[in-house]
Amino acid sequence: MTRFAVALVLVVAAVGLLRWRRPAWYWLTFGVTLAVLRVLVRYGSVMDACGLTVPPARWRLALARTTHRPLPEPRPPRILRLRPTRTGLVLRLKLRPGQDAFDVAAASDRLRHSFSMYGVTSRELRSGVVEVWMTGYDVLKRVQMPAAAAESRPMRVPVALREDGSVHYRDYRAIPHALTLGATESGKSVYQRNLVVGLAPMDVALVGIDCKRGVELFPLARRFSALADTPDAAAELLDALVARMADVYQLIRDQQRITSDVPDAEIAADIWDLPEELRPTPVVVLVDEVAELALYASKEEERRRDRIVTALVRLAQLGRAAGIYLEICGQRFGSELGKGITMLRAQLTGRTAHRVNDESSANMAFGDISPDAVLAAIQIPAEMRGLAIAGDSSGGWHRIRAPHTSLRQAVNICNRHADRTPDLPELAPFRPVRPGLGSDSGPVPLGKASSATA
Repeated sequence: MTRFAVALVLVVAAVGLLRWRRPAWYWLTFGVTLAVLRVLVRYGSVMDACGLTVPPARWRLALARTTHRPLPEPRPPRILRLRPTRTGLVLRLKLRPGQDAFDVAAASDRLRHSFSMYGVTSRELRSGVVEVWMTGYDVLKRVQMPAAAAESRPMRVPVALREDGSVHYRDYRAIPHALTLGATESGKSVYQRNLVVGLAPMDVALVGIDCKRGVELFPLARRFSALADTPDAAAELLDALVARMADVYQLIRDQQRITSDVPDAEIAADIWDLPEELRPTPVVVLVDEVAELALYASKEEERRRDRIVTALVRLAQLGRAAGIYLEICGQRFGSELGKGITMLRAQLTGRTAHRVNDESSANMAFGDISPDAVLAAIQIPAEMRGLAIAGDSSGGWHRIRAPHTSLRQAVNICNRHADRTPDLPELAPFRPVRPGLGSDSGPVPLGKASSATA
């Protein structure tokens, strides 16, 4: 065997090992070039085989017959742009007359097979223009968030990676309230931990309700303005939040600026329309196990349960303009939890479901959004911790997976940003003990400036 053959065998072995052990590195070094060549060489035949071509125009057929030339071939969508990314390719197509974006979406699995890609998804940018996202490897197997994801906007947290390689954000100003479901050991706690880590550097008040005696949220107490670890404490805390919401609305009313000389765009309707020096601190409420708040075994506990659910529904219906956002988590969320639960769900626009133990929980999350999302949620394998289905009321959904963040990492980040923890007067009785912070400098007034920027 010649030296050239030996070198070739070693190179092929090295490439194979790289593809197996470091698929991201393989894609950036070899995979992207091979994928671009495959797409460009096979494009016409693949589109034809997938039924994504249209017959040539009649005038072209007539011209070919008149001049006795070969009949023109069917026309595929025109490529506007082919852009490599760190996880795959983005193909922007201009559809031909008679084609629809649904045709491309329906052919996604055939395109994946034909172009030898790991996954293919599509979305319509505007009328007649479709963007096809192709991933070259399983980006959810070993989640690596891109560095650009850290450059988040106010109240917008990069929390997971989507299957097409893009970043999944939790945008509280666009989707104020959300529901997160997941069975034990499904990755729900890690997802919630990533939310806290993403919010920690922002000027935002974190409020936690953890009825598992605080084992999930109390280690992060130095970054929380209020914590409750029992249903009784949770009821008092939620009542205090409802009272704060009323005070914020009164502040907005006083500063609404509805005189005739004020432009319509500057009239205040929520806290983000107020001047920065008057804007109250936004509040994110994390409920770790909502079922514990809805269960009862006596008349007294039933009254407490109704009080809690009523307060949650009020915050979900009215809290957005007051800068109060709900993050409801639980293993189980169904109508059997009693009256008011389905009303609460209707206000939770964002939905995320990790592996669930029963189909009814997936239906409670996505039944009113998309049947396909329900099917995808119940098919999540037990060994894929952290894999989840994320959707919203618009009907769109994605497979996502949050990067693993240990409790120690989350504690260190929360401790590092403990100086950003605001002390809200209404929540002072629920302020957790934060060792090492020294004496309190006094509560932050309601109108304290807070830009909520990272």
